[in-house]
Amino acid sequence: MAKSLDGVLTKKAHTKEKFTEEQVEHLMKCADPQTGYLHFAKNFFHIQHPVKGKVKFEPFEYQERLLAAYHDYRFNINMLPRQSGKTTCASSYLLWYAMFHPDQTILVAAHKYTGSQEIMQRIRYGYELCEDYVRAGVVNYNKGSIEFENGSRIVSATTTGNTGRGMSISLLYCDEFAFVQPNIATEFWTSISPTLATGGRAIITSTPNSDEDEFAIIWKESQDKFDEYGDEKADGTGLNGFHGFRAEWHEHPDRDEEWKRVEMGRIGEERFRREYGCEFLVYDETLINSLKLIDMLGREPAWKMGQVRWWKKPEPGNVYLIALDPSLGTGGDYGAIEVFEMPSMTQVAEWQHNTTPIQQQVKIFRDILKYLSDELGAENYNQIYWSVENNTVGESALVVIDNLGEETFPGVFLSEPARKGHVKKFRKGFNTTHGTKISTCAKVKFLIEEDKMKLYSRPLISELKTYIAKGTSFSAKEGQHDDLVAALLLVVRISQVLAEWDPAVFEHLKVTSDWAVDEEFEPPLPIYISRGF
Repeated sequence: MAKSLDGVLTKKAHTKEKFTEEQVEHLMKCADPQTGYLHFAKNFFHIQHPVKGKVKFEPFEYQERLLAAYHDYRFNINMLPRQSGKTTCASSYLLWYAMFHPDQTILVAAHKYTGSQEIMQRIRYGYELCEDYVRAGVVNYNKGSIEFENGSRIVSATTTGNTGRGMSISLLYCDEFAFVQPNIATEFWTSISPTLATGGRAIITSTPNSDEDEFAIIWKESQDKFDEYGDEKADGTGLNGFHGFRAEWHEHPDRDEEWKRVEMGRIGEERFRREYGCEFLVYDETLINSLKLIDMLGREPAWKMGQVRWWKKPEPGNVYLIALDPSLGTGGDYGAIEVFEMPSMTQVAEWQHNTTPIQQQVKIFRDILKYLSDELGAENYNQIYWSVENNTVGESALVVIDNLGEETFPGVFLSEPARKGHVKKFRKGFNTTHGTKISTCAKVKFLIEEDKMKLYSRPLISELKTYIAKGTSFSAKEGQHDDLVAALLLVVRISQVLAEWDPAVFEHLKVTSDWAVDEEFEPPLPIYISRGF
């Protein structure tokens, strides 16, 4: 039976038809609740191949397993390489699900508008080229949604914090979920989960990005398949109820070691491992090489004193650097304190909070200094060096220190040396400028990547994973914080001043013999905007 031209590219709803025995047999196979999705995909779904044009979808072996995972598990999370046909598989399954399951609401959510429209375009393409006797009639057909005569509909949207709120969703499909902004992804999942609680299904698919975004969290929990008694769950899902599916790049029949060699030479090892190896390497241009970041795991503190996390007990004979990056304490940016041991540059302690007033931040800072002094002994007064950032809010911290009495703060208060040739009023502490930030970022990069600095804090490592190039500098990714990183930068600046006095510190920290910035470090390129007159 040839395709009817009624409705141009669509099939009119509620029309009478005649079927041959062969067509009835195909319809019955498509309607099979167990294997119908695969029969439909192999016999009736067409795709637009970039070279061959219109071709019938012939799923590879791993794609058949992916389709089976879609169908057999209520909650699916799938980690797949780039250009592995994940969108094609999803389009085929969603179209079949809508046409052969009445009264279903399917929501397609992508991290960008163009992404959701691309999926809808593939669904429409598959529908328009499907045989008339198989496809359902439509009552509404446009770029953003399709409504079928059986009461089911497919709706597309960009992933936001409120996407899907208020909808009764039967099946949720999230595309490239790892690339949704972390704060939006968290809000979205918090908002959408209740809509699935009454029996809805979810399919989350992406190439990995950061190892700490919502996609990574759901994926890692899906891999934890042991219950509280240590027994493996029989249903193949993780403790969060998700079934995790992963395909390797070499499962694609057109990809072999020679293809890998050429592709890696074209895009580099880091991008290949992320895009095709499905490793959780940070996608953005981070200060620290993402291959290094993936190996930085951190560990739980050895003990806590209030809100201060401690990893190492202070030991006489070592030098300790303590830096405070203050904040307003009004719930926005965090106040942060970092404590490091020299000359090994090992992290000892850390504090972070965003609702502690500036006066209390300084008192906590002083308490840490007093604890260090007590542990080291009064005779080791010159083993403690401390300072604060004096930009904006830092001025308030200096006032509080002055009011409390600088003499009540154990150790030596280090300040930024005056620049040669500059005549200005002396200010205690360290002032951060664009130049000093870039220079210090270069040194932090060197110390971490050359294993000359030991970091134990998971929150600090997490901030480093979202500390990215912006304009001509580095700062936190949108929606993230970099206050612990700021305190770390201040510790390194203190160490640079100290290195001029202590040869052991100098030898451990030096990048080049004259403390020049690492020659291989390339700061972000500036952006120039031309204006016409």
